[in-house]
Amino acid sequence: MPMTEKLSNPQKTIEIIKKYNFNFQKKFGQNFLIDAHVLQKIIAGAGVTKEDMVVEIGPGIGTMTQYLAESAGTVVAVEIDKNLLPILEETLADYDNVTVINEDILKLDIQKLVDERNGGKPIKVVANLPYYITTPIIMGLFESHVPLENMTVMVQKEVAARMRSGPGTKDYGALSLAVQYYADPYVVANVPCNCFMPRPNVDSAVIRLTKHEKPPVYVEDETLMFKMIRAAFNQRRKTLVNALNNSPEIQADKELIQTVLIQAGLLPTVRGEALTLDQFADIANRLCKIS
Repeated sequence: MPMTEKLSNPQKTIEIIKKYNFNFQKKFGQNFLIDAHVLQKIIAGAGVTKEDMVVEIGPGIGTMTQYLAESAGTVVAVEIDKNLLPILEETLADYDNVTVINEDILKLDIQKLVDERNGGKPIKVVANLPYYITTPIIMGLFESHVPLENMTVMVQKEVAARMRSGPGTKDYGALSLAVQYYADPYVVANVPCNCFMPRPNVDSAVIRLTKHEKPPVYVEDETLMFKMIRAAFNQRRKTLVNALNNSPEIQADKELIQTVLIQAGLLPTVRGEALTLDQFADIANRLCKIS
């Protein structure tokens, strides 16, 4: 067992930050967790066991990494800020099952990492992400189809609500549909802002996205469906016919779109925000057949 005190103790975090004269980088959205209870909930929520390889995105000074290292078989921590590397070397010195990679997760070949270090078997991803980059990272991981069991991420509370919401609600949007197409979202914990250093201005939530073995709907052209979804929610106050017709990404005229909607049993006046994932898939499949 490690000899050093855990970083979830705020005094220990302050001590390390002072020792290395570390300055929080706004551009990296750095807010370090200082609550042992929340950290334990994340590990339990992700279902981390000694059988697992966990990829942690944005380990910071290593607070969650310490907990992951004690629960997982191996941990690969991907950190973009090179100023944190000497700190991680110290805070993770007691753990021999952790590798730190100084890289931008959006540019890292995760498939190669999984093949080399986990024999191609599915990994678990855990992350306390800067909020402005949460969606690109989550979608990037899903769309690249890397073998993934689940992703447990700290997000803004509103974003967690969006990922779980259904048709007709104000939170429902392109993100809800994209997440639900790839995974089953479950909120593990709500995390108030005083659990972080420095304190963010918003409350957070930990959400676990368990990847579907296969998507819940059949769609012939995934790209087309997501183009339609984006178009529908870019102009969510417009009818679906007009929103799709206005989109440069959709190669179909107004009459064709109307015909397809009627075939799908929908009124031409329907808005995208009223449609389920099933209905978007159905329209995309019908458009594929015609065009």
